[in-house]
Amino acid sequence: MPHLMNTYNRQPVAFTHGEGCYLYDEQGRRYLDALAGIAVNTLGHAHPRLVRAIGEQAKRLIHTSNVYRVREQELLSDRLAALADMEEVFFCNSGCEANEAAIKLARMFGHNKDIDQPAIIVMEQAFHGRTLATLSATGNRKVQAGFEPLVSGFVRVPYDDLAAIEHVAANNPNVVAVLFEPIQGEGGIHIAHDEFMKGLRRICDEKGWLFMVDEVQCGVGRTGLWFAHQHAGIRPDVMTLAKGLGAGVPVGACLASGPAAGIFKAGNHGSTFGGNPLACVAALTTLEVIEQDGLLARAVELGNAIRGGLRSALNGLPGVVDIRGDGLMIGIELDRPCAEIVGQGLAEGLLINVTAERVIRLLPALVYTDAEARQLVDLLSALIRKFLGA
Repeated sequence: MPHLMNTYNRQPVAFTHGEGCYLYDEQGRRYLDALAGIAVNTLGHAHPRLVRAIGEQAKRLIHTSNVYRVREQELLSDRLAALADMEEVFFCNSGCEANEAAIKLARMFGHNKDIDQPAIIVMEQAFHGRTLATLSATGNRKVQAGFEPLVSGFVRVPYDDLAAIEHVAANNPNVVAVLFEPIQGEGGIHIAHDEFMKGLRRICDEKGWLFMVDEVQCGVGRTGLWFAHQHAGIRPDVMTLAKGLGAGVPVGACLASGPAAGIFKAGNHGSTFGGNPLACVAALTTLEVIEQDGLLARAVELGNAIRGGLRSALNGLPGVVDIRGDGLMIGIELDRPCAEIVGQGLAEGLLINVTAERVIRLLPALVYTDAEARQLVDLLSALIRKFLGA
């Protein structure tokens, strides 16, 4: 047996290679990938332009150090800042690292305002990572259990509830920031209303708080815009990215603007591997392909087609509570726990995932074809019907 820590309930399959939106196991069997490495493989598998760019960069330079200038990092920071209309970028390796940077930034912002115990408002059902600070910010008791004492300084409110935030604003003078996901992925594909995000921006402006958005799962084109908060026409003070940014190569980023810009000084934060040339070239290539191939518009088209197809196929079926999502971030909520449907999908050659116990989560690559979208609808609707006994 492999000497791996038992941290995952792994599915009984190992993949040898992938092509486009399909993966192949050790027996050569093909699987339609509707999970994309949990929103990571933005361009599917073995995308020729990404493979070529990574290979060429690996021949030149993989890593130097952040004690030197990194040309590729500078190019990527400029690109992200332009896409997000933000001012500064810190590069790391993952979403939890990006959120750790945001939390540290908010705390330093508070201390600079002479607030000794700075607090950050976070949301119920949120997921921000598994480091001690980010799991403390996460709204999932299962993630936190066994790791007490948790990091203090977080105030939890219901998701998409402006009145709850206004109540905290009136009663807690230590609040310095709000951290939330425009779409909660791990929480079950819950979508914040545009009016909530606009109202949150207004409250942050009035109170002098940092408006911080976690776009780790919903960012980088997945909802049809570069970043999900842009649907509300607002700009955050802090934004975190990872997952799909490198299309499979680990890279994370924490962006800052307005009152959040200029807070970190040399020595305040760092990362050994963050922003290395290989990861930055992967991210630059991913952004280039999304733009040049029109994948933002495709995310909208494909998402509409998949949700519409599932609604048609499952219309009136008892046990289906909701089919929701935005772009290629889709959740099918059932009236009962359904984790077993993941293994059933595997047996049928379909890779899916269940989160929040009752929500089948789809996070397809942005390069799905129309035929693959139809195949996904056909396979999944049949699985759900069988699971529900229809």
